[in-house]
Order: sequence, then structure tokens, then C-alpha cells
Amino acid sequence: MLGIVFTEFMEMVEDRFSPDVLDDILDSPDVDSDGAYTSVGYYDHHDMVKMVVALSKRVDVPVDDLIEAFGEHMFGILIGKYPMLKAGNECTLDFLETVDSTVHREVLKLYPQAELPKFDSQRLGDDHLLMAYRSKRPFSLLALGLIKGCASYYGEKLEISHQSEDHDGEYLTNFDIKVVHE
Repeated sequence: MLGIVFTEFMEMVEDRFSPDVLDDILDSPDVDSDGAYTSVGYYDHHDMVKMVVALSKRVDVPVDDLIEAFGEHMFGILIGKYPMLKAGNECTLDFLETVDSTVHREVLKLYPQAELPKFDSQRLGDDHLLMAYRSKRPFSLLALGLIKGCASYYGEKLEISHQSEDHDGEYLTNFDIKVVHE
């Protein structure tokens, strides 16, 4: 898993909770790398899982909520650091349709060894998108948070439903995403 994911997670923990909470998590005996992460490194995704579980226990917030919140946080960080990722997209669904074709291509230019999840999308209308997430890692809730972070960036409200399943060592989640107009 990309080091930037780890370093940004640590930044979020420090900002939203405290430096002491971050220190406690990094001192957890379950974390293999002793909390020494760089943004350009590659690390075992199990360390991220262990850190989220340790954070959940420390701050009494469910793991799923923390992962989703991190995804929302991460979208803002990524779009801020890499504005080329938005590539002329004018709304959330336009952006989401380009995750594999544009966004992941740009990520691979920066991090050639990255093992990224696969997203397939099908546009059912101007305000409706089906998106399928496939990965070797169980981070569909991170993807959900990224989707919500994208909507926040574009100032849109979404209605999102999702179903997950495991299949032959792969995590699959289907997102049904609709833009809500008020």
C-alpha cells in the first residue's frame, strides 16, 4: 500500500484527535513497522488495518466510521496535492467515471509500483452512476469515503447504497450513486 496513505492517515489522527493518540497507535505492539512511514514508501496494508483498529479502541469510534472518515479526508488531500487528477471534470459523477482511466493512470506515473483497486463504472443517467470496486484489500469503506469526499469537493449531495461480497480472494463492492437535487 502506498506510503502516502499511511502518512496522511497519521496526519488525520494527529489533527482530529491529538499527537498523543497518534503516538499511542504507533506504539501499538501490533504495528509491524514501528510507525516509520514515508509518503513514497510501500507498506503492508495489514499495518493500516492494525492502526485503524488501535485507533478505534483508543477513541471509541467504530472502525468502519474511521475508515470512511479517512477516505473523505484523503480525497481533499489528494485533490489538493495533485490538482491534475480532476482533469476538467465538472461534477462528482464525471470525476468518478475517470478513476481508472485518468486518476489511476496519474497515480501510477507518480507511484509505478502501486497496486490500485479496479473501478468499473456505468452511467445510467446524468445523475446516476453504478460503480464496482474490486481489490485484494478490504477497503471498500475507504472508497466510500473517497466518493463522499469527492461529492463534498464538488458541493453535491449524494445518495449512495452499496453491497459487498468476497469472491476468490478479492473484495467486491457495488456502489449505486445518485446525485440528490434539493
